[in-house]
Amino acid sequence: MKILVKLDELHAHVRANKWMRYFTTFIRLALVAGFLPAGYVKIIGERFTDLHNNQPMGHYLEALHHTGYYYTFIGYAQILAALLLLIPRTVVLGVLLYLPIILNICILSFAVRFEGSLLTAPLMVIACIYLLCWHYDRIKYIFPFTQPLVSPLPQNNKFPIRFFALVFAIFLAVGFTVMNMYKIVPRNTLSDCETQCDDSDNPEACKVFCESIHNNGQDLDKSLKIYEQALKNKRR
Repeated sequence: MKILVKLDELHAHVRANKWMRYFTTFIRLALVAGFLPAGYVKIIGERFTDLHNNQPMGHYLEALHHTGYYYTFIGYAQILAALLLLIPRTVVLGVLLYLPIILNICILSFAVRFEGSLLTAPLMVIACIYLLCWHYDRIKYIFPFTQPLVSPLPQNNKFPIRFFALVFAIFLAVGFTVMNMYKIVPRNTLSDCETQCDDSDNPEACKVFCESIHNNGQDLDKSLKIYEQALKNKRR
């Protein structure tokens, strides 16, 4: 129970800081901006990007575009989540709808190594988790524990330097991780893909990978196997 009391006290302390409230509003608006355009494109029935079908993410989005009302349903879900985030009384409901959608996009981005959302998707997931923590006082009642009562604290105008330093560190850590977690990625076009070959340990094997993706239309796993085989052949 002491842990719950400490959590409530910490939450009350954070909620009382005006800079934290400003930051939370910024996070909400940023998430709204991330889903409104994406949802609108799906509702009007347009393809989400101009990636060609041979590119792994482009292949997925093309198939998704042809799913009919399921594609439109995703658009309405994104718009609804964004609108719920705009209304203070429905923020928690909006986050609970937003989080599984963006988590799916995040995992998809990692699965197909799509650089377009390798950074933004995990940051948006973290932003959703932050909003859930911010509204801890609303969601804590779903846990099977006796909840202590903590009175609201007066407004605190002190700038939370440590918190924003932590936010900056998380941004750098996520950015560094996603930029270095893969030796090779398909990128959006053949020319973009081949730009990474100059810095590759084996430029020819890299070009084989890019051509396998963008010219031959092979899926990512098969193209990676072709790339690994090209590396082995080069070493012999």
